[in-house]
Amino acid sequence: MRSTPGGIRESRQPVNVFSSHVMQLNIHGEPEMYCIDIDLTERKRSEEERDKLQAQLLQSQKMELVGRLAGGVAHDFNNMLQTILGYSDLSLAQVEATSPVHDGLLEIRKAAMRSADLTRQLLAFARKQAVSPKILDLNDTVAGMLKMLQRLIGEDIDLAWVPGHSLWPVKMDPSQLDQILANLAVNARDAIADTGKITIETENISLNAAYCADHPETIPGEYVQLVVSDNGCGMDKEILAQIFEPFFTTKTQSKGTGLGLATVYGIVRQNNGFVNVYSEPGQGTTFSIYLPSFANEMVTAKTRRAEEASGGTETVLLVEDDTAILNLGKTILQRLGYTVLAANTPMAALELVAEYAGEIHLLITDVVMPEMNGRELVQRLSALRPAMQCLYMSGYTANVIAHHGVLDPGIHFIQKPFSIDDLARSVRETLREGKKSP
Repeated sequence: MRSTPGGIRESRQPVNVFSSHVMQLNIHGEPEMYCIDIDLTERKRSEEERDKLQAQLLQSQKMELVGRLAGGVAHDFNNMLQTILGYSDLSLAQVEATSPVHDGLLEIRKAAMRSADLTRQLLAFARKQAVSPKILDLNDTVAGMLKMLQRLIGEDIDLAWVPGHSLWPVKMDPSQLDQILANLAVNARDAIADTGKITIETENISLNAAYCADHPETIPGEYVQLVVSDNGCGMDKEILAQIFEPFFTTKTQSKGTGLGLATVYGIVRQNNGFVNVYSEPGQGTTFSIYLPSFANEMVTAKTRRAEEASGGTETVLLVEDDTAILNLGKTILQRLGYTVLAANTPMAALELVAEYAGEIHLLITDVVMPEMNGRELVQRLSALRPAMQCLYMSGYTANVIAHHGVLDPGIHFIQKPFSIDDLARSVRETLREGKKSP
């Protein structure tokens, strides 16, 4: 029975009750019992909801702290990696493949690229990575994550990798794919009690109208399917209905934030894909992610990449407050055939432009600098050289870059560390799109 403002009603649900019983003799000397029962169900529910909200706030604060730490480390680390990677590329271009020095330089470059990947993955987990969609081979990206995923799940769990053949390309940010894989791997790990197995698979799949009619979120077309399955404890239908809700978790506070699967769902939907989940208690869980293919654009993309990796003869103004990166960038651009004007401060850049009589086709500037930021510098220089195009670069995290408006649509940006080919393509793309503008 439940008490209500209008009286008492039958509930048939468990309730929390405070009960006090007092025995005493009445005026006739007969024993009587007085009972006071107070329904505490709503109060108990409110307290549990408050504790849940406090736990969610604590988890959010922890993730924000991790993000700040990752962002602070990433900027300095990316700048150092930029110097290592850039000079490795320059040295490799001057050394014959048969030289004993060549293999050593190649290993240095590989180590720099692996370090850059680790930084990118760290920022991806902290949700601080700048989003920059690229045409990807899903097999290559997954293969590059396997070692890190094995470290995440531990040695007691087998990690099987089954790549599909002749996989179609997809277009998305590599860091977002890292997030998907890491979150699904951790979710699978936590579903396995002791030892077990996690399997990652990819394959091409075409969805017809009949299938999509039964699945409202889907659209007919060609997709690349990414499947992550485990042989863990599985989930019932009630839990399955809630797994993509932010902060929903069946894990203890020390193990889960309730944001992992919500993040996966958000990323997939952002990239025009969808997620299917199959699970039964005691039978494990399978997440199937469908990402739209870009197969028809692969030939064009390859041709464009080859074209954009070439150099040019335009004049480029390079502004960077890190002397090592400024000198590196100047050397790279000159070897690509460009005339380079270099400045280590925004004020020096303004003075240089005021004195330079020739045309300046492109400005490449760091985002965060002393005196003024890159966006302010562009505004000042645009008044002097309205036809000049702009390419931003930075080793900072997405939230810092976005604060300066550099991630706005239509703005060209390259994340440090970048290779010579990356810079060459970005320069050509920026100049080419500038020529299309009226």
